[in-house]
Amino acid sequence: MSLRIQTPRRPRKLKADGTPRARPVDWEGQEQAVLIRWLLGEKMRGEPVGQLYDAIYHVPNGGQRSKSTGAAMKRQGVKSGVSDLVVMDARGGWFGLYMEFKASPPHTAPLADSQHDWLALAYERGYCAVLAVGLEEAKQVLREYVSWVPTFLHHTPIVDLKSGTEWRKG
Repeated sequence: MSLRIQTPRRPRKLKADGTPRARPVDWEGQEQAVLIRWLLGEKMRGEPVGQLYDAIYHVPNGGQRSKSTGAAMKRQGVKSGVSDLVVMDARGGWFGLYMEFKASPPHTAPLADSQHDWLALAYERGYCAVLAVGLEEAKQVLREYVSWVPTFLHHTPIVDLKSGTEWRKG
């Protein structure tokens, strides 16, 4: 058994006046977590928008990572600009919803070119694509989206893949 000696953390950079910088606050992540908790609460209350709780997921594309972790994630398929939240519930003629979530003002970050391009690609591929700035706008988007009639894909025959491993059998 070998003991691993921890190296001390690198101190944070100092401001021009020599005082330590404050830790950055993930305003967007905090608001998005509140949105998901709200959606769970709506599901538990039986509200229509709560139906989306089981169909929504977050794509963890951002954040601080080492270069080696970032490179490994790119090899595994991570792409720049992918929207924060995806709702895999087809409604209103769309196949699903891609939502780029930004924190409420004054903490709103600008939409990056790659995020704009991803929303445009999702839209071109038949997905509802939206930018939601802040918690209240995101709630409004989800309430409106769930109010639309489900998209029925029975106009085109469903084709099952012959490739892959059967997952439906227990």
